[in-house]
Amino acid sequence: QVQLVESGGGTVRAGGSLTLSCVLSGRTSGTYAMAWFRQSPGKEREFVAAFSWRLSATYYSTSVRGRFTISRDDAKNTVYLQMNAMKLEDTAVYYCAASSSLGSIAEYTKPSFHNYWGQGTQVTVSS
Repeated sequence: QVQLVESGGGTVRAGGSLTLSCVLSGRTSGTYAMAWFRQSPGKEREFVAAFSWRLSATYYSTSVRGRFTISRDDAKNTVYLQMNAMKLEDTAVYYCAASSSLGSIAEYTKPSFHNYWGQGTQVTVSS
């Protein structure tokens, strides 16, 4: 019922910035939260940031807090991830996700809680 399409991936120098977009379509009224995850080769999918419409709140992993910002444009049904002061460790495939279930902050950080996913977009940070 919900489709997600990501864009904005690419290559950026360490210390630079990049913004990702995720456009939602379908039955978006049934979505309680949006989140960004990332995954690099040989590693598990890692939580990056989340947004809750219910609480109008944002949540970030400790590794990106202070550098990344999740935001949305409800008129465009789009969620953004603004990444600043990027590090080599930020290199990964980034995925946007949505949940149709009401959960806690801890649950929003778990990939298994989200039932809608985008195809992912590659982000590479170079030195």
